[in-house]
Amino acid sequence: MLLKWLRTAFQIAILYLFAWVGTLLQDWLDLPIPGSIIGLLLLLAGLSCRLVKVSWIGQGAGFLLGMLPLFFIPATVGVMNYSSLLSVTGAILLFILILSTVITLTTAGHASQWLENRSLKRKKEEQPCGNSSSPSL
Repeated sequence: MLLKWLRTAFQIAILYLFAWVGTLLQDWLDLPIPGSIIGLLLLLAGLSCRLVKVSWIGQGAGFLLGMLPLFFIPATVGVMNYSSLLSVTGAILLFILILSTVITLTTAGHASQWLENRSLKRKKEEQPCGNSSSPSL
C-alpha cells in the first residue's frame, strides 16, 4: 500500500517536472504559450519518441485525472455570484456548452474508431501469408 502511494507520488513528480521545465522554457525563451502547455508538449514528444514510458507516469496521471473535478468546484461556485450569467446570457452559454460537448464527444469517438480501425489493419498486414484465412461468402 505504501509502495503504491510512493509510486504515485513519484509519477506525479515526473509530471510536475515536465510542467516545471515547460515553465522554465517559456520564461527563458519569452514564448507567448503558457509553460504548462509547453510541458505537456514536451511530455507528448517524450512519449511519442519513447523516451518516456507510459508505465512511468500512468498511475500518477490516473490519480490526477480522478481529482480533476475537484478543481472545477470553486469556479462553479464562483458563477453563483454573477446572476446575469444565469439569465439570457446564461442560457446562451449553456447552449454553447452543450453543443461544444457534443461536438467534442463526437469528434473524439470518430477519432478513436479511426485509430482502432487503423491499428487492426496494421495487425492484419503483419500476419504471415500462411495464417490468413479467406472470408466466406
